[in-house]
Amino acid sequence: MSPRRSNPQTRSTLVDIAARLLADEGPQSLSARRIAAEAGTSTMAVYTNFGGMSGLVREMVYEGFARLEAYFSHVALTADPVADMTLFGRAYRHNALTNPHLYAVMFGGASLAGFSLTAEDRQYGRYTLSTVVECANRCITADRFRTGDAELVAHQLWTAIHGLVTLELGDYLIEPCNADVVFEAQLTSLMVGVGDTVESATRSVASSRRRLKKEVEDVRPEPSMEERPPRKRTV
Repeated sequence: MSPRRSNPQTRSTLVDIAARLLADEGPQSLSARRIAAEAGTSTMAVYTNFGGMSGLVREMVYEGFARLEAYFSHVALTADPVADMTLFGRAYRHNALTNPHLYAVMFGGASLAGFSLTAEDRQYGRYTLSTVVECANRCITADRFRTGDAELVAHQLWTAIHGLVTLELGDYLIEPCNADVVFEAQLTSLMVGVGDTVESATRSVASSRRRLKKEVEDVRPEPSMEERPPRKRTV
């Protein structure tokens, strides 16, 4: 008898349900029976698609980063690399707000039900940052950022935006310093902090805001189920 083949739609449904349960109810909620019942399928689906619960938990982490990379892949590379950079920041935030259950799992905000990420698992997540490193290099080459370590610059931007998004998801950012106000100010400050002028950074941040809907918000990625689209270049 030939082995059963996994169903991409079922895989996506199981991942979303498991991540939501983990984020909302904690690791005690994770069982093949509970997840399968909420998905309207049999417990065998968990084993057919993931080989068991540990495989499902790992897939949650991978899926979160895959969706982030899918949003990143729709950011066009333009003649304004700083606008591109700030749009990556907007894409990062949008992914977190759109997939908060997966976001909590990606970075350990939710206990992984006894499952520990390996160094290889974490490297999978770090790889997503390579796109931002490339953009930082473009900003340096264009004399918008100071000459320096593009990888360090990318990590500085990542940690800063990650911190803001974490506070936003925890409902800590309220009037008058709500998340939108702080985020817009942070984007400009971050660009200036790594070498751009206030005037140029302000223009680029505004440009990225105008591009947000078309290049990020209108995207409906399912990256783990289909081939990722190639990155667009407009220069």
